[in-house]
Amino acid sequence: MKKSFLLISVFICTFINAQEVTYKTIENLVYGASQDVYAKERCKLDIYYPEKLKDCPTVIWFHGGGLTSGSKSIPSKLKKCGMVVVAVNYRLLPRVTISECLDDAAAAVAWTFKEVERYGGNKRKIFISGHSAGGYLTAMIGLDKKWLKKYDINADSIAGLIPFSGQAISHFSYRKMNGIDNLQPTIDEFAPLFHVRKDAPPLILITGDRELELFGRYEENAYLWRMMRLVGHNETYLYEIGGHGHGAMGEPAFYILHQYVKKILGE
Repeated sequence: MKKSFLLISVFICTFINAQEVTYKTIENLVYGASQDVYAKERCKLDIYYPEKLKDCPTVIWFHGGGLTSGSKSIPSKLKKCGMVVVAVNYRLLPRVTISECLDDAAAAVAWTFKEVERYGGNKRKIFISGHSAGGYLTAMIGLDKKWLKKYDINADSIAGLIPFSGQAISHFSYRKMNGIDNLQPTIDEFAPLFHVRKDAPPLILITGDRELELFGRYEENAYLWRMMRLVGHNETYLYEIGGHGHGAMGEPAFYILHQYVKKILGE
């Protein structure tokens, strides 16, 4: 099955490249309205898009770093594939609260819904993804509808949620800020698991090998998969990438992302 993901992705990107499409990147677009100095520093995004294509799928990409570090970048595996890619910076713990991190993520998604068609995207084809902390933000924004509702966006209008090795319980950096140990599982309003629902967008959960991942990350995602299925959400899928740890799983995970973008859009 892994081979099929590779072949599909290579075919998609080779076909697009054969058309000699040119791509452009615009950096450091401001998506937040806050005048706070730190918000003005961090609430920026880069957008990468094909200059002459229209109606393209879009992937919003949230970087990892435990919600305490990291910076935006356009993943190489998403380049030259006929897609718009939006790479997002957001404010970091412990300088802000986790609610502010999540609000930044929602604001960036809302910006994309409102602006992406100027760059050849289609707002009905917006996918959200990210690795580790970025995967956590992906799941939270897509499952807890209140974050996007603030910006008059219905989370159910997202085409798909594809978190790479994201936490399904409350994030460990948030727990640390509240005096809770890394190995003390917690499920509260800041856990994707708290917000399982039948009517969510398609959810594709991808983790590394359960024996190599961080802190039971595979098992968290497996529990989220099970609970989503139990509430009647039939478009939740779970993939474990054998032989790959937390960081290394990102490379093959992009092949799964490409397949599901194609599948969900019916292409």
